Amino acid sequence: MSNEKIYVTEEGLKDLQTEYDYLVHTVRDEVTEELKAARAQGDLSENADYDAARDRQAHVEARIRDLEFMLSNYEIIDTKKGGSKTVKIGSTVTLTFMDTNVTSTYTIVGSTESDPLNGKLSNVTPLAEAIMERKAGSVVTVNVDKPYKVTIVSIK
Repeated sequence: MSNEKIYVTEEGLKDLQTEYDYLVHTVRDEVTEELKAARAQGDLSENADYDAARDRQAHVEARIRDLEFMLSNYEIIDTKKGGSKTVKIGSTVTLTFMDTNVTSTYTIVGSTESDPLNGKLSNVTPLAEAIMERKAGSVVTVNVDKPYKVTIVSIK
């Protein structure tokens, strides 16, 4: 992994730390017990339980490594400052999509917290990248396969 910053809110950071603690202190022990039980069954060459436990162990350890990276390379997004004149990570923006005249509100967050259906838009999406550093009232073209325009109605 590169040295890129992982942008998270304070709530998102707590979620990452909680997941990390759970995987390290609970799930690892469960996987160890699963491996012991599978080994006790005998021949490991045709032991589906052992293979499943090893696969689970690999997934858990990979996620732990990902979380360790994130927890050592994060930058907190200040969602409380408000009042910015331009769109930044942590801003809540109201947009009108010009082609449909639909208005939606999003908070710009880091990719680990993105949830567009619940109004959390990753800072690395084409839409977020297009509106970053723009002011309210700006009409912005989002360059994707089928470009579209949005108007930034407000920024909080």
